[in-house]
Amino acid sequence: MKSLNHLGNRLGDRLGIMLGGREIVDQLVRFAIAGGLSTVIYSAVYLPLTAYIFRAAQAVYAVPFAFAVAVTAGYFLHSRWSFKGHGTRQPGGRQQTKFVIVQGIGLALNAGFTWGVTALLGLPAWVALIPVVTITPIATFALNRQWVFGGAATHG
Repeated sequence: MKSLNHLGNRLGDRLGIMLGGREIVDQLVRFAIAGGLSTVIYSAVYLPLTAYIFRAAQAVYAVPFAFAVAVTAGYFLHSRWSFKGHGTRQPGGRQQTKFVIVQGIGLALNAGFTWGVTALLGLPAWVALIPVVTITPIATFALNRQWVFGGAATHG
């Protein structure tokens, strides 16, 4: 176990050097965990909808419902944990509005991937989850880190 921790620390340090600091590596790890939970929530809504309500070429209609549930959980996870200690927390609704805009971009990406994979390519609805869980999180991490939760560091 000690050697596994040592390996994890060395890997984190090397990634930190490549990405510009250990802080961003820690944020990426927290973002990945929170994103994983959001993905489970998204999938738990999306897959039953595509299995029983929106079939085949209509799978894209399940995206807004799944995304709305996942984004609600995601805001609390990301603002209080993923980006804890990074940037600012703005009073009022400005930061939440920015978060919703970023999530809207993510929603558009997910809808585009889903439509392309199911309606254009005719593949099963689950295949659309591949770009949804790989490409969209990278884009939303970058936008959240720089635009939504960026700014002067906070403590806490």
